[in-house]
Amino acid sequence: MEVHGSGFRRIMLLALCISGIWSAYIYQGVLQETLSTKRFGPDEKRFEHLAFLNLAQSVVCLVWSYIMIKLWSSAGNGGAPWWAYWSAGITNTIGPAMGIEALKYISYPAQVLAKSSKMIPVMLMGTLVYGIRYTFPEYMCTFLVAGGVSFFALLKTSSKTISKLAHPNAPLGYALCFLNLAFDGFTNATQDSIASRYPKTEAWDIMLGMNLWGTIYNMIYMFGLPQGIGFEAIQFCKLHPEAAWDILKYCLCGAVGQNFIFMTISNFGSLANTTITTTRKFVSIVVSSVMSGNPLSLKQWGCVSMVFGGLSYQIYLKWRKLQRVEKKKQKS
Repeated sequence: MEVHGSGFRRIMLLALCISGIWSAYIYQGVLQETLSTKRFGPDEKRFEHLAFLNLAQSVVCLVWSYIMIKLWSSAGNGGAPWWAYWSAGITNTIGPAMGIEALKYISYPAQVLAKSSKMIPVMLMGTLVYGIRYTFPEYMCTFLVAGGVSFFALLKTSSKTISKLAHPNAPLGYALCFLNLAFDGFTNATQDSIASRYPKTEAWDIMLGMNLWGTIYNMIYMFGLPQGIGFEAIQFCKLHPEAAWDILKYCLCGAVGQNFIFMTISNFGSLANTTITTTRKFVSIVVSSVMSGNPLSLKQWGCVSMVFGGLSYQIYLKWRKLQRVEKKKQKS
């Protein structure tokens, strides 16, 4: 949904997008951390079925995107067919599940940091597989991010934070996060390919197709396989309604957040969206440290600053590149 108009209206719209993305995803992060660490009910049971969150998220986002298409979409026919998303749906099911499972083994701030290093596998694959040469500043960004995540992983985590984890295991937790990034890379590339083959495809169409397949795959995994945990998760929610309520709020935050992301991209571009989501991740770490009782040492805050310094510099480089492209267009 694009909005045109005066400068004041665009400033107000940008403020709405920022507040929408920040509030939805920061609160979703709090809920994600709660579900992975809290002990529910008088029996003080943990919610061990974190992969169930992906199924719940897929179902809610599937319904949400269908409603949005009926309310706002104007593309009509010509978009990508529903079956075009089957392969991206597989990696989009496996990847986020690994990222959520990582919270059993590492803290939420550690997970956010690790998942912020998406540029590392992208540049590594680009250099080794496609022979792409990057500039020195781009390598500097990667060095800052990789160094910050690595040092953070090597530093000792506070005993208070470790006591909240279900199964503390830093190597396994970080491995799951990086596998999550690898699968996300394939998902993003496939979505870009679909968008280029079917130019009339809108963001809501992609959201609908991805979550349709996500729901199908997660249903098979949760309820169709012998080791499926779907029935156990539902039984846990019946016995602990508080957990069920947290899961619903978690899913609604994801749907609302995606709504504001699409609004930001359509009205202000992907660079503005990257800037908003990157700063949101930093605030999420601050909120987790202050509100959720995950104290970080001075050295760990230094690592966090390294990572977000590298990400901020990357955003600046993208902005400079955009400026140069616009100047060339004006001259021609």
